[in-house]
Amino acid sequence: MPKSPQAGLDRILTLELVRVTERAAVAAARLRGRGDEKAADQAAVDAMRTELNRLPIQGTVVIGEGERDEAPMLYIGEEVGLGEGPGVDIALDPLEGTTICAKNLPNSLAVIAIAERGSLLYAPDVYMEKIAIGPGFPAGVVDLDAPAAENIENLAKAKGVSVSEITACILDRPRHARLVEEVRATGAAIRLIGDGDVAGVIHTTDPEETGIDIYMGIGGAPEGVLAAAALRCIGGQMQGRLQLNTEEKVARAAKMGISDPGKVYRMEEMASGDVLFAATGVTDGNMLAGVKFARDSIQTHTIVMRSSSRTVREIKARHQDLDKF
Repeated sequence: MPKSPQAGLDRILTLELVRVTERAAVAAARLRGRGDEKAADQAAVDAMRTELNRLPIQGTVVIGEGERDEAPMLYIGEEVGLGEGPGVDIALDPLEGTTICAKNLPNSLAVIAIAERGSLLYAPDVYMEKIAIGPGFPAGVVDLDAPAAENIENLAKAKGVSVSEITACILDRPRHARLVEEVRATGAAIRLIGDGDVAGVIHTTDPEETGIDIYMGIGGAPEGVLAAAALRCIGGQMQGRLQLNTEEKVARAAKMGISDPGKVYRMEEMASGDVLFAATGVTDGNMLAGVKFARDSIQTHTIVMRSSSRTVREIKARHQDLDKF
């Protein structure tokens, strides 16, 4: 039979990914509000790794917890899965927003994306400058190299609203002081977030619900690739540029095949081919409810998406077999 145009990754993997993020989210949620970021992150890492190694895949972590010398598990380059089935690239963040989880604040997630081998940006664990908007706009409305004011004004024009009705999401960091000034000078509003910029980017896809129209600023490169994978599934525009601002970082990137340190990557270059993305809420947020523990059950809320079919599923699960966690 002829191959379906959507025959990339096996559809069964969509539900399998949900189990991966559910397990990580539950493990992290047990440590919500305890003030111990490392413990919560390690619990999520261990749980996600266990579940990944049950999948019928030949997986390579291309975006992970760090590079090999920095992370004992789920490091960049680690092989996961049963060693059978399709070869896939994996980008993951077992606990997106470690500080958020430790303080029990909104929008902490367990996140993963998989794609056909060679489809996800293979990059060192450095910072990335990013700009992202949701779907429904002409190409080129925003540009990473354009001034912040120009991007805000162009987005407002494309949306058919005044600049004062635009809200930008920016990480609350000292490095963004000038960016914040430039955005506020236009008359636009800003939603400052303490952590969790994967959720920040995804929030641009539903401004009526989240109140966020555009994401701007510098955050982690791993989170950038994960966010690009999500936008490939939902729709939107995103650009990113790795912050390779030392010789050591340039050398690390070169070992991963990156020859142009100043390259601006489009969303499709960060995550191409058939992409699956899943995120489970750890703490309550705009997009997903956090894990809820009851005497005889655990409830999870997950979003899982696929780029080739543009299918977005929300899965609210009640787990009564508590031993699996």
